[in-house]
Amino acid sequence: MKSKVYFIGVSESDYSLTIQSKLKHLLDKAGLFDHIKANDRVCVKLHFGEEGNTGFVKPEYLRIICDKLKGKLARPILSDTNTLYKGLRTNSKDHLKLAHEHGFTPENTGVEVIIPDDKIKDNCKEIEINQKFIKFAKVSSLFIDADALVGVAHFKGHIMTGFGGALKNIGMGCAIREGKLQQHSNIAPIIYLDACVACGACVEACPVKAITLKDKKAYIDSATCIGCASCLAACNYHAIDVHWASGGDTIQEKMIEYASAVLGKQKNKPVFINFCIKITKECDCLAKDDPRVVSDIGILASLDPVSLDKACLDMIEKRAGRDIFKELHPDRDGYKQLKYAAALGLGNLDYDLLSV
Repeated sequence: MKSKVYFIGVSESDYSLTIQSKLKHLLDKAGLFDHIKANDRVCVKLHFGEEGNTGFVKPEYLRIICDKLKGKLARPILSDTNTLYKGLRTNSKDHLKLAHEHGFTPENTGVEVIIPDDKIKDNCKEIEINQKFIKFAKVSSLFIDADALVGVAHFKGHIMTGFGGALKNIGMGCAIREGKLQQHSNIAPIIYLDACVACGACVEACPVKAITLKDKKAYIDSATCIGCASCLAACNYHAIDVHWASGGDTIQEKMIEYASAVLGKQKNKPVFINFCIKITKECDCLAKDDPRVVSDIGILASLDPVSLDKACLDMIEKRAGRDIFKELHPDRDGYKQLKYAAALGLGNLDYDLLSV
Protein backbone atom coordinates (compact mmCIF):
# COMPACT_ATOMS: atom_id res chain seq x y z
CA MET A 1 0.00 0.00 0.00
CA LYS A 2 1.36 3.40 -0.98
CA SER A 3 2.06 5.98 1.73
CA LYS A 4 0.53 9.43 1.62
CA VAL A 5 2.77 12.46 1.21
CA TYR A 6 1.13 15.87 1.51
CA PHE A 7 2.50 18.83 -0.44
CA ILE A 8 2.02 22.57 -0.75
CA GLY A 9 4.04 24.66 -3.17
CA VAL A 10 6.31 27.54 -2.18
CA SER A 11 8.21 29.96 -4.40
CA GLU A 12 11.13 32.29 -3.70
CA SER A 13 8.81 35.27 -4.11
CA ASP A 14 6.66 34.15 -1.16
CA TYR A 15 6.97 36.28 1.95
CA SER A 16 7.47 34.62 5.33
CA LEU A 17 3.86 35.28 6.32
CA THR A 18 2.69 33.58 3.12
CA ILE A 19 4.79 30.51 3.86
CA GLN A 20 3.49 30.42 7.43
CA SER A 21 -0.07 30.50 6.11
CA LYS A 22 0.70 27.71 3.63
CA LEU A 23 2.30 25.58 6.35
CA LYS A 24 -0.75 26.01 8.58
CA HIS A 25 -3.01 25.00 5.68
CA LEU A 26 -0.87 21.91 5.01
CA LEU A 27 -1.01 20.80 8.65
CA ASP A 28 -4.77 21.41 8.85
CA LYS A 29 -5.50 19.41 5.71
CA ALA A 30 -3.06 16.54 6.32
CA GLY A 31 -4.30 15.73 9.83
CA LEU A 32 -0.97 14.16 10.75
CA PHE A 33 -1.22 15.25 14.38
CA ASP A 34 -4.59 13.57 14.98
CA HIS A 35 -3.02 10.80 17.10
CA ILE A 36 -1.36 13.23 19.51
CA LYS A 37 -3.20 13.51 22.82
CA ALA A 38 -3.53 16.09 25.57
CA ASN A 39 -0.47 16.30 27.85
CA ASP A 40 1.71 14.37 25.40
CA ARG A 41 5.30 15.54 25.62
CA VAL A 42 6.22 16.07 21.99
CA CYS A 43 9.85 16.42 20.97
CA VAL A 44 10.24 18.46 17.80
CA LYS A 45 13.60 17.49 16.31
CA LEU A 46 15.26 20.05 14.05
CA HIS A 47 18.61 21.59 13.13
CA PHE A 48 19.21 25.11 14.47
CA GLY A 49 21.89 25.89 11.87
CA GLU A 50 25.58 26.56 12.37
CA GLU A 51 26.84 30.12 12.84
CA GLY A 52 26.65 31.99 9.54
CA ASN A 53 24.25 29.48 7.97
CA THR A 54 20.88 30.69 6.68
CA GLY A 55 19.37 27.52 5.21
CA PHE A 56 17.86 26.12 8.41
CA VAL A 57 14.08 26.00 8.85
CA LYS A 58 13.09 29.36 10.28
CA PRO A 59 11.73 29.82 13.83
CA GLU A 60 8.52 31.43 12.58
CA TYR A 61 7.69 28.17 10.80
CA LEU A 62 8.36 26.20 13.97
CA ARG A 63 5.90 28.53 15.71
CA ILE A 64 3.15 27.30 13.36
CA ILE A 65 4.02 23.66 14.07
CA CYS A 66 4.23 24.14 17.83
CA ASP A 67 1.00 26.15 17.97
CA LYS A 68 -0.72 23.31 16.14
CA LEU A 69 0.59 20.85 18.75
CA LYS A 70 -0.44 23.12 21.62
CA GLY A 71 -3.88 23.29 20.05
CA LYS A 72 -4.03 19.56 20.79
CA LEU A 73 -3.11 20.46 24.42
CA ALA A 74 0.22 18.69 23.93
CA ARG A 75 3.51 19.94 25.44
CA PRO A 76 6.01 20.45 22.61
CA ILE A 77 9.70 21.34 22.95
CA LEU A 78 12.37 22.03 20.31
CA SER A 79 15.58 20.04 20.46
CA ASP A 80 18.73 18.84 18.73
CA THR A 81 21.89 17.02 19.79
CA ASN A 82 25.43 18.32 20.01
CA THR A 83 27.77 17.88 17.08
CA LEU A 84 30.78 15.68 16.55
CA TYR A 85 32.82 18.32 14.75
CA LYS A 86 34.25 21.40 16.44
CA GLY A 87 31.95 24.42 16.29
CA LEU A 88 29.39 26.42 18.24
CA ARG A 89 27.10 23.39 18.51
CA THR A 90 29.66 21.06 20.13
CA ASN A 91 28.44 21.70 23.68
CA SER A 92 24.99 22.38 25.08
CA LYS A 93 25.70 25.88 26.41
CA ASP A 94 27.02 27.31 23.14
CA HIS A 95 24.50 25.32 21.09
CA LEU A 96 21.57 26.78 23.04
CA LYS A 97 23.04 30.27 22.76
CA LEU A 98 23.34 29.90 18.99
CA ALA A 99 19.77 28.55 18.73
CA HIS A 100 18.55 31.64 20.56
CA GLU A 101 20.64 33.91 18.32
CA HIS A 102 19.00 32.29 15.30
CA GLY A 103 15.61 33.19 16.72
CA PHE A 104 14.60 29.94 18.39
CA THR A 105 13.48 31.53 21.65
CA PRO A 106 10.35 30.84 23.71
CA GLU A 107 9.12 34.29 22.69
CA ASN A 108 9.40 33.50 18.97
CA THR A 109 8.39 29.83 18.93
CA GLY A 110 6.14 29.62 21.99
CA VAL A 111 8.09 26.67 23.42
CA GLU A 112 11.28 25.85 25.28
CA VAL A 113 14.49 24.82 23.52
CA ILE A 114 16.39 21.92 25.14
CA ILE A 115 19.86 20.77 24.09
CA PRO A 116 20.68 17.63 26.14
CA ASP A 117 24.25 17.34 27.43
CA ASP A 118 25.53 13.88 26.45
CA LYS A 119 28.21 14.04 29.14
CA ILE A 120 25.35 13.38 31.57
CA LYS A 121 24.63 9.66 31.68
CA ASP A 122 20.87 10.01 32.17
CA ASN A 123 20.65 11.93 28.88
CA CYS A 124 21.92 8.94 26.90
CA LYS A 125 20.46 5.57 26.00
CA GLU A 126 22.00 2.49 24.45
CA ILE A 127 19.48 0.57 22.35
CA GLU A 128 20.16 -2.97 21.20
CA ILE A 129 19.22 -3.37 17.52
CA ASN A 130 21.65 -6.05 16.26
CA GLN A 131 21.73 -4.79 12.69
CA LYS A 132 24.38 -5.36 10.02
CA PHE A 133 26.70 -2.60 11.24
CA ILE A 134 25.26 -1.34 14.53
CA LYS A 135 24.60 -3.70 17.41
CA PHE A 136 23.94 -1.04 20.06
CA ALA A 137 22.79 2.45 19.03
CA LYS A 138 23.78 5.32 21.30
CA VAL A 139 21.13 8.00 21.21
CA SER A 140 19.77 10.89 23.21
CA SER A 141 17.14 9.66 25.67
CA LEU A 142 15.06 12.82 25.09
CA PHE A 143 13.81 11.50 21.74
CA ILE A 144 13.21 8.00 23.04
CA ASP A 145 11.28 9.00 26.16
CA ALA A 146 9.01 11.53 24.44
CA ASP A 147 5.36 10.59 23.96
CA ALA A 148 5.57 11.70 20.33
CA LEU A 149 8.24 12.81 17.88
CA VAL A 150 8.01 15.38 15.09
CA GLY A 151 10.95 15.55 12.71
CA VAL A 152 11.35 18.89 10.94
CA ALA A 153 14.07 18.86 8.29
CA HIS A 154 15.57 21.19 5.71
CA PHE A 155 15.97 19.00 2.60
CA LYS A 156 19.37 19.65 1.00
CA GLY A 157 22.53 18.01 -0.32
CA HIS A 158 25.16 16.40 1.90
CA ILE A 159 28.82 15.60 1.33
CA MET A 160 28.65 12.21 3.07
CA THR A 161 25.13 10.96 2.30
CA GLY A 162 24.27 12.63 -1.01
CA PHE A 163 21.27 14.37 0.52
CA GLY A 164 19.80 14.87 3.96
CA GLY A 165 16.13 14.90 4.86
CA ALA A 166 13.77 13.22 7.31
CA LEU A 167 15.82 10.04 7.70
CA LYS A 168 19.11 11.81 8.33
CA ASN A 169 17.45 14.24 10.75
CA ILE A 170 16.50 11.26 12.91
CA GLY A 171 19.31 8.76 12.28
CA MET A 172 22.25 11.11 12.65
CA GLY A 173 20.46 13.91 14.45
CA CYS A 174 19.21 11.92 17.45
CA ALA A 175 22.56 10.22 18.10
CA ILE A 176 24.85 11.39 20.88
CA ARG A 177 28.43 12.26 19.88
CA GLU A 178 29.58 8.69 20.46
CA GLY A 179 26.84 7.49 18.12
CA LYS A 180 27.72 10.09 15.50
CA LEU A 181 31.34 8.92 15.56
CA GLN A 182 30.16 5.33 15.23
CA GLN A 183 28.32 6.30 12.05
CA HIS A 184 30.95 8.57 10.52
CA SER A 185 34.11 6.63 11.05
CA ASN A 186 35.44 3.13 11.50
CA ILE A 187 38.41 4.23 13.59
CA ALA A 188 39.28 6.26 16.67
CA PRO A 189 39.73 10.04 16.38
CA ILE A 190 43.10 11.21 15.09
CA ILE A 191 45.44 13.85 16.51
CA TYR A 192 47.20 16.45 14.39
CA LEU A 193 50.51 16.63 16.21
CA ASP A 194 51.48 19.97 14.67
CA ALA A 195 48.37 21.57 16.24
CA CYS A 196 48.62 19.82 19.62
CA VAL A 197 49.95 21.99 22.47
CA ALA A 198 49.80 19.22 25.09
CA CYS A 199 47.31 21.12 27.24
CA GLY A 200 45.93 17.84 28.58
CA ALA A 201 42.26 18.71 28.12
CA CYS A 202 41.69 15.59 26.03
CA VAL A 203 43.45 13.44 28.62
CA GLU A 204 41.11 14.79 31.30
CA ALA A 205 38.03 14.29 29.12
CA CYS A 206 38.74 10.69 28.09
CA PRO A 207 36.64 8.34 30.27
CA VAL A 208 38.80 5.25 29.56
CA LYS A 209 42.28 6.83 29.72
CA ALA A 210 42.96 6.09 26.05
CA ILE A 211 44.89 9.36 25.63
CA THR A 212 48.33 10.05 27.04
CA LEU A 213 50.91 12.83 26.74
CA LYS A 214 54.31 11.90 25.36
CA ASP A 215 57.07 14.27 24.26
CA LYS A 216 54.67 17.20 24.71
CA LYS A 217 52.06 15.72 22.37
CA ALA A 218 48.83 13.77 22.88
CA TYR A 219 48.45 10.22 21.60
CA ILE A 220 45.32 8.06 21.31
CA ASP A 221 45.45 4.31 21.89
CA SER A 222 42.92 3.16 19.27
CA ALA A 223 42.62 -0.26 20.93
CA THR A 224 41.43 1.36 24.18
CA CYS A 225 39.34 4.16 22.62
CA ILE A 226 35.57 3.61 22.89
CA GLY A 227 34.68 6.27 20.32
CA CYS A 228 32.83 8.58 22.69
CA ALA A 229 34.24 11.69 20.95
CA SER A 230 34.61 13.55 24.27
CA CYS A 231 38.14 14.53 23.23
CA LEU A 232 36.86 16.35 20.15
CA ALA A 233 34.67 18.57 22.29
CA ALA A 234 37.43 19.12 24.87
CA CYS A 235 40.17 20.24 22.43
CA ASN A 236 40.30 24.01 21.92
CA TYR A 237 43.09 23.89 19.32
CA HIS A 238 41.44 21.88 16.51
CA ALA A 239 44.08 19.22 17.03
CA ILE A 240 41.65 16.28 17.18
CA ASP A 241 39.43 15.20 14.33
CA VAL A 242 37.69 12.24 12.77
CA HIS A 243 38.92 10.47 9.65
CA TRP A 244 35.70 11.40 7.90
CA ALA A 245 36.36 9.62 4.62
CA SER A 246 36.92 6.25 6.28
CA GLY A 247 33.19 5.76 6.82
CA GLY A 248 32.07 6.99 3.40
CA ASP A 249 30.96 3.60 2.10
CA THR A 250 28.91 2.63 5.14
CA ILE A 251 27.64 5.86 6.71
CA GLN A 252 24.24 5.80 5.00
CA GLU A 253 23.38 2.31 6.17
CA LYS A 254 24.66 3.01 9.69
CA MET A 255 22.56 6.17 9.74
CA ILE A 256 19.46 4.22 8.73
CA GLU A 257 20.14 1.62 11.42
CA TYR A 258 20.26 4.46 13.94
CA ALA A 259 16.97 5.80 12.59
CA SER A 260 15.46 2.35 13.14
CA ALA A 261 16.65 2.44 16.76
CA VAL A 262 14.90 5.75 17.44
CA LEU A 263 11.71 5.14 15.47
CA GLY A 264 11.33 1.62 16.82
CA LYS A 265 11.08 2.99 20.36
CA GLN A 266 8.39 5.59 19.69
CA LYS A 267 4.99 5.01 21.35
CA ASN A 268 3.11 6.90 18.63
CA LYS A 269 3.67 7.26 14.91
CA PRO A 270 6.21 10.04 14.38
CA VAL A 271 5.38 12.88 12.01
CA PHE A 272 7.87 14.15 9.44
CA ILE A 273 7.92 17.57 7.74
CA ASN A 274 10.47 18.45 5.05
CA PHE A 275 11.11 21.98 3.81
CA CYS A 276 12.28 22.02 0.20
CA ILE A 277 13.12 25.69 0.49
CA LYS A 278 16.58 27.18 -0.17
CA ILE A 279 17.83 23.80 -1.36
CA THR A 280 21.62 23.86 -1.06
CA LYS A 281 24.60 21.69 -2.02
CA GLU A 282 25.70 21.15 1.57
CA CYS A 283 24.05 20.71 4.95
CA ASP A 284 23.26 23.38 7.53
CA CYS A 285 26.31 22.35 9.58
CA LEU A 286 28.52 24.49 7.34
CA ALA A 287 29.14 27.95 8.75
CA LYS A 288 28.36 29.79 5.53
CA ASP A 289 25.47 31.06 3.45
CA ASP A 290 25.23 28.30 0.84
CA PRO A 291 23.42 29.36 -2.38
CA ARG A 292 20.43 27.57 -3.90
CA VAL A 293 21.14 24.78 -6.38
CA VAL A 294 17.52 24.66 -7.57
CA SER A 295 14.52 26.94 -7.08
CA ASP A 296 12.22 26.52 -4.08
CA ILE A 297 9.65 23.72 -4.33
CA GLY A 298 7.55 23.68 -1.17
CA ILE A 299 6.75 21.90 2.08
CA LEU A 300 6.02 18.17 2.27
CA ALA A 301 4.76 16.10 5.21
CA SER A 302 4.04 12.44 5.93
CA LEU A 303 3.95 9.71 8.54
CA ASP A 304 6.41 7.80 6.33
CA PRO A 305 9.99 9.20 6.28
CA VAL A 306 11.05 7.02 3.33
CA SER A 307 8.18 8.13 1.10
CA LEU A 308 8.69 11.72 2.22
CA ASP A 309 12.40 11.81 1.34
CA LYS A 310 11.75 9.97 -1.94
CA ALA A 311 9.04 12.48 -2.90
CA CYS A 312 11.36 15.39 -2.14
CA LEU A 313 14.15 13.82 -4.17
CA ASP A 314 11.82 13.12 -7.10
CA MET A 315 10.48 16.68 -7.15
CA ILE A 316 13.95 18.22 -6.95
CA GLU A 317 15.25 16.03 -9.78
CA LYS A 318 12.24 16.94 -11.89
CA ARG A 319 12.76 20.66 -11.19
CA ALA A 320 16.50 20.45 -11.94
CA GLY A 321 16.04 18.20 -14.96
CA ARG A 322 18.72 15.82 -13.65
CA ASP A 323 20.00 14.06 -10.53
CA ILE A 324 21.40 17.28 -9.10
CA PHE A 325 22.74 15.81 -5.84
CA LYS A 326 24.58 13.04 -7.69
CA GLU A 327 26.09 15.71 -9.90
CA LEU A 328 27.17 17.74 -6.87
CA HIS A 329 28.38 14.69 -4.89
CA PRO A 330 29.46 12.13 -7.53
CA ASP A 331 30.94 9.73 -4.96
CA ARG A 332 27.65 9.42 -3.05
CA ASP A 333 24.43 7.66 -4.00
CA GLY A 334 21.61 9.03 -1.87
CA TYR A 335 19.26 6.27 -3.02
CA LYS A 336 21.31 3.89 -0.88
CA GLN A 337 19.73 5.25 2.30
CA LEU A 338 16.22 5.07 0.85
CA LYS A 339 16.56 1.46 -0.28
CA TYR A 340 18.07 0.35 3.02
CA ALA A 341 15.40 2.17 5.04
CA ALA A 342 12.68 0.44 3.02
CA ALA A 343 14.42 -2.91 3.51
CA LEU A 344 14.44 -2.37 7.28
CA GLY A 345 10.72 -1.59 7.24
CA LEU A 346 10.96 2.14 8.01
CA GLY A 347 8.67 3.06 5.12
CA ASN A 348 7.73 2.65 1.48
CA LEU A 349 9.46 3.76 -1.71
CA ASP A 350 6.03 4.05 -3.37
CA TYR A 351 3.83 6.99 -2.42
CA ASP A 352 0.83 9.07 -3.40
CA LEU A 353 1.56 12.79 -3.57
CA LEU A 354 -1.45 14.79 -2.39
CA SER A 355 -1.41 18.51 -3.11
CA VAL A 356 -3.41 20.62 -0.65
